[in-house]
Amino acid sequence: MTVLDRARERLHAGRWTIAAMITVAIAISYLDRQTLPWAIKYIEADIPIGNQTKAFLDSAFLATYGLMYLGGGWLLDRVGTRCGFLIIMIFWSLACASHGLAGGIAALVISRLALGVGEGGGFPAATRAIAEWFPVERRAAAMGLVNAGTAVGAVVAPPLIAGILAYGHWLDFASWRWVFFITGGFGLLWALWWFLTYRTPSHEETYSAEDTAPIPTVTMLLARREVRGLVAAKFLSDGAWYFYLFWLPKYLFEAHGFDLKQAATIGWIPYAASGVGSLCGGWLSSRLLSSGRSVNAARKIALALSAACMPWVMFAPSATSVAAVIAIFSLAFFGQQSWSTLVMTLPTDLAPRRALGRLAGLVGLGGAFGGIVMGQAAGWALDAGLGYTPVLILAATLHLIAFALICLSIPRITPLIFTRKAVS
Repeated sequence: MTVLDRARERLHAGRWTIAAMITVAIAISYLDRQTLPWAIKYIEADIPIGNQTKAFLDSAFLATYGLMYLGGGWLLDRVGTRCGFLIIMIFWSLACASHGLAGGIAALVISRLALGVGEGGGFPAATRAIAEWFPVERRAAAMGLVNAGTAVGAVVAPPLIAGILAYGHWLDFASWRWVFFITGGFGLLWALWWFLTYRTPSHEETYSAEDTAPIPTVTMLLARREVRGLVAAKFLSDGAWYFYLFWLPKYLFEAHGFDLKQAATIGWIPYAASGVGSLCGGWLSSRLLSSGRSVNAARKIALALSAACMPWVMFAPSATSVAAVIAIFSLAFFGQQSWSTLVMTLPTDLAPRRALGRLAGLVGLGGAFGGIVMGQAAGWALDAGLGYTPVLILAATLHLIAFALICLSIPRITPLIFTRKAVS
């Protein structure tokens, strides 16, 4: 084996090590955001929380999450991936732990706002790191692995939180408080790992056209219909996703009489399906590329198949067994995270690397505010006595509309050229 071959082998191994590290970070992020939904029944013993209050707490998180998705992208474009991701992880971990000190709704709101500020930079950081380490033909597969971290965190959440709630009565703190202390501690340990391990790759490719072109501003990005369409599609699809993510535990507890034991034993299954979807979406797109399909065809075929999994969730209210409900939501979670992997990859296909933080931030901002709108609609519908059925029917249609928007606004997925005078 030549020196060049050994260097290539080390580079390949290093790429997937970095992808695995980022996957763990995203897993921690989804574990942290699942703490409130799964522990809410125990929190209510100390702090009463109604449907509208829960929707407000979710919206508080999503508002700062969306805004700092953009702000985190700006930070990463300024200080780089290594330093930026470190700051982001430390902040959100401390914010997660702070929930355990809350004495009322106001304190919970402040903690949710702070958690959103920290976690808002997580996916832009992940997208930027993948773009730094992986060539275009491998990015979807790498992003699929990273996005599978959402499932790992969400799968771990029900049994871990159930265990802490059942046994964590240490130092005279209520067990639900330890849920936040422990999960926040995981993030601080990861931050130390990142600080000691991550380095910007020395093999970075340079693109002369990219070096001479201006760095696109937010205004320049939004002037392009492709960017507007992608942001709008993310608004719609993440509206459905955040509803599932934040309201499924409450739906299972209320509509199907789940108890803590069931939450620990089967509540994780839809989230496991989401992890499989993450891997399948990225794998399929990369497979289509390697078989000779264009980037445009590979991404859109995979997106279409992912969106086709989503409408079935409208049948959940009429399901007669818990097993059927879990199966329906598992299919929806599979399709959603396959979709999400691909939508997260699209910014790397469209934007120059120096603008990836901004574009990923804009896309995330759209998704977060879609979650706010859908969450508020859910809280209103439940308090008005309409139940979950109309919300689930609406959620079932959103990915299909989002796919149509992507096809109309991005007729061909290809790198965008930006000039000082952007053309819409």
